[in-house]
Order: sequence, then structure tokens, then C-alpha cells
Amino acid sequence: MSWEAWLSLAVLGVVFVGLLRNIAADLLLVGAVTVVTLAGIITPKEAFVGFSNKGMLTVGALYIVAAGLRETGALAALGNRILGGASSEKGVLLRLAGAVTAMSAFLNNTPIVSMFIPIVSDWSRKNQVAPSRLLMPLSFFCILGGTCTLIGTSTNLVVDGLMQEAVKATPALAETLHPMGLFELGYVGLPYAIIGITYMLVVGHRLLPTRMDFLEQLSNTSRDYLVNLEVEAHCPLIGKEIQAAGLRRLPGLFLIEIQRKGQIISPVTPHEVIQESDLLTFTGVISTLVDLDKISGLTAVADKGSATVSLKNRERMLCEAVVSGNCPAVGITVRDADFRALYNAAIVAVHRGSERLRGRVGDIVLQPGDTLLLQTGPHFARAHRNNPDFLLVGGVENSQPVRHNKMYIAMGLLALLMLLMTTGHIPIILAAFLTAGLMIATRCLSSVEARQSIDWQTLITIAAAFGLGNALVASGLVDTIARSVVDFAGPLGPHAVLAGVYLMTTLFTETVTNNAAAALVFPFAISMAQQLECSPRPFALAVAFAASASFITPLGYQTNLMVFGPGGYRFGDFVKVGLPLNLLLFLAATLLIPLAWPF
Repeated sequence: MSWEAWLSLAVLGVVFVGLLRNIAADLLLVGAVTVVTLAGIITPKEAFVGFSNKGMLTVGALYIVAAGLRETGALAALGNRILGGASSEKGVLLRLAGAVTAMSAFLNNTPIVSMFIPIVSDWSRKNQVAPSRLLMPLSFFCILGGTCTLIGTSTNLVVDGLMQEAVKATPALAETLHPMGLFELGYVGLPYAIIGITYMLVVGHRLLPTRMDFLEQLSNTSRDYLVNLEVEAHCPLIGKEIQAAGLRRLPGLFLIEIQRKGQIISPVTPHEVIQESDLLTFTGVISTLVDLDKISGLTAVADKGSATVSLKNRERMLCEAVVSGNCPAVGITVRDADFRALYNAAIVAVHRGSERLRGRVGDIVLQPGDTLLLQTGPHFARAHRNNPDFLLVGGVENSQPVRHNKMYIAMGLLALLMLLMTTGHIPIILAAFLTAGLMIATRCLSSVEARQSIDWQTLITIAAAFGLGNALVASGLVDTIARSVVDFAGPLGPHAVLAGVYLMTTLFTETVTNNAAAALVFPFAISMAQQLECSPRPFALAVAFAASASFITPLGYQTNLMVFGPGGYRFGDFVKVGLPLNLLLFLAATLLIPLAWPF
């Protein structure tokens, strides 16, 4: 090998070691690309071509689409429709296996994962399940579904295009390398997906890590507030039992009592039916209280009979303030404090040290050191930061209310996106950017929220991975390895060559990305088939299946990179769960492909 190939191999090794040591993936890959570019292996244009890659840009636009769905409550509604009623991790996995695998057979995998990450993360937090238990299966189910049809993944379309180009170059191949049918891949893709799903449900989920850092932090450092929420006439929870409404197992939150027509219901049983005008008294952590208030028709009140303190005003926000001994509200009840007149702020909830407050918020007599959850104007924290009435003042993140009035607009835009991607009338990237732009134009979210919704770390990682893949190809490292594997397997017969092609494609997929691996291995696969005087079709389709079988590392497939950060995964997690799956699918493919497409 040339020195360029050796250097590329060394850089790739450093990246793998860094990932195993949990160094940030975006920093590692950008650093690796910088090194190979300084060495002259690739040009700066080739190094950073990933930053203009359609796939990477599409992911960025889809983050905005997902944010629009989240800000309007559409995402929660979609998640409830798919995951609603699931009370266990296994139940969610079953629902994801059915819904996500079916969707990914006809839609691009990237938008599906982009849409489902916040849905799955939200369910995980509400049910106190680590997201790491569900996000990797989400990516894997998408990959498996994509192998079932021609349009399931871009890799299948790449291989189909390579087959047509091969026929143009060698017309004699027209009979065996004719274009793929829409469902042709399903002969192997369907059992392929069934095997993969069965593995994840029976074995794989047992190997998944449990990253409980966030949940442990929540329980150890939580600040319990007391808050009253009134059930308004249009609330969708009316007529539902407490358990069915999802109010029974909220993380860090406990339903103390229900006030109904002057009567107190306490303790609250799981089968208690919610009625209009009920006043629900909760105690718990602020993050869950904020999420609960985002449910349409549930509105925070200071006290039954007093003015409603609605958190659903987009021009208002939540702040926390610790009461000092100088505060004029000390020694009187919340109802009588007249906070709105004094500070242009309304008390929503109260926290007092280790004491669990009970009863109505309006009846609490404020004491020095109490922490108040306030609904305020946008400048409250800055205006009162040095006010001696408070020991500490700070804003609450993600406390803006949901735009429920825009939910159906957001759902319509999602339907438009799916229609455009399915019909193919315009390129996927244009469909994604058009939908993202319409989300902002229709005010499903603001331009500021759109910018904040983009996961820049993931995008940089994906873009840099393209540059590193270019370096591995340009250095000759990939070509050297490819020829060695094919030359070794050739004399052992067609089944061995097919196995070699599959393994080689899988190896490159894990390092170079799926489409690049398919394009690289394809000509060698066709050449070996011709030397063996076999039909090249099974070898070509082996490339298609293997290029999509990226389960061992997060680098080979965009959806793996997308869940890597939100799931809190480490490099070794993919190896632990994905390696057995890769081996199973390797055996399945080498047995099934010759049956579907004989040599």
C-alpha cells in the first residue's frame, strides 16, 4: 500500500479509538478530515463536500419540520396514536417494529427517524425509560424496512442505477441486470426484516444499554412544586380515567387530589374519571409540570375561583424566583399577595425545601426561601435580577406553550411532505426545505425556534463522514482491501464469492457510508460473477442488501448517527447489539439470495 493508504488507515484507527473512548464524534471526524486534507490525500473541496451533500441538508430541514410538529402538538398527537396505550418498553418496541418498518419500506429512512426521535424520547421520559433502550431499535427497524422495496432506501436506487449503467457498458448483461421491480427485493428483504426484528425483540433489547443519568439526576436534584391545573371544557382528557389519561405514571410528578364542586377527592384512584372544571393538584418537578400544561384544555390557576393563570400565551414565559425576607408578599397567602400588580407576574406553583406542600396554591402562606414558579413577561428575569425582594431569579427553558391552533396546519404539511416524497414529483431535498419553509411561514414555529431546533453536532458529524470516506477511497485503501477480499474468495466457488462480496460491502458500509460502499464494491461483484460464468444479479443484489446492513458502528448509516447523541450511546453499544445482528443477516442473505436469484 502507498503511504497515503497507510496514513488513512491510521487516521481511521484513531477515529475508532476516539469513539470507543466517547470523544465527541463531530470533533473526531472534523479533525480526521483536516489531517488527511493537510496531507494532500484529498482537496479541501473533497474534504468538505459533505457540507453541501443533499442527504445532510435534508436532515437539517427535517429537524425544522419535526420542531414545527412538536411546537404545535402534532408530534405528540402522532406519538399518542402510534405509541398510545403502550405501557412497557416491549410494547413500544412492538409498535415501532410494525409502524416504522412499514413506513420505511416506502419512505426515506432519514425523515422517519427525524420525526420519531422526539416522539420516542418524550414517551421515554414520561414513562421513566431510558431513551437508549428504544432509539437504536428505531434506527435498526428503519434500516430493515428499507430493504423491502426499491424505494425503501437510496442505496437500493444507487444499485439499480449501477445495474443500468453496467448494461449500457455491456449490452450482453441486459437479460440478467434488467431494472429492479418495486417489490422484487421483498423476496429476501421481507424475511430479512423479520429476522432482524425478531432478533431485536428477543435478544437485541437485552443487550441495549440503560443510560439513566438524566432520570437519576431528575430524582436526586428535583425541586417539588405544588400546582393546580383546571380542566377546561375543550380538554381531551374529559371522560377518561386518570390512568388512561396518562396522569398516573408521570416522571417526578404526583397527583395529590382533585377538587370537584367543592369536594376534595384524595387519594386519587387510577380509575377516577376526569370531569370538566375539575381542579387537579399536582406536586412534582418543573419539567414535567411544563409538559403537562402543554396539554390542550389544562390550564394552571392560582386558586379555584380566582383569575386563571394561563401559560398558553406565547408572549409570556416561566421564571423561577426565590423569595427573600424583604419581599412584601412574605407572611400572607398567595391569593392575597397581589403578585400580578406588584411584579406583572402570576404565581403558578410554590416549592418549599424538603417539605411537600398540600392543598390549594392560593392558600399557601409565603415564607422566606420559598421558590416560586411565575408566569412573567419576557424581561422579568433581567428586570428583577438585582431586586432585593428575591434571592435568585432565572428563566425556565422550553416553557413556551404549544400552538394547538396550528396543529392541523402542521399535520397537513407533514402529509404534503410524505406525498411529495412518495410520488417523487420533486427531489426529496426540495420537499424537505419546502415543508420546513412553510412551517415557518404559517407560524407553526418562529425563525428563532427553527434555528434552535437543528442538531448541529449531528449534521457536522454526517458531513465530515463524507469527507473521510472520500479520503479512504482517494488513498487507494478501499481499492486495495476490495481486490484482496475478492481475489481470496474467487477460487472457492459462487457461494463463497457471494459471502465475500457481502462481507466486504458490510465492512465498507461501516466505514465509508452505504452509498459509497455500494458504488465501490459493485464493479468487483459483477466482474467476479462473469469470471465464474454466473448470473451477476445475485451478486449485485447482495451488494444492495449488505450496503444497508449497517448495525455495528454509528458511522455507516445516517440514522445511526442521528440517534447516537440523543440516545447517549457509546461506540461499543453498536458493536455489542449490532454485531450479532449483522452475522444473522449475513447468514440469511447468503442462503436466501441464491434461492431468489439463482446463480
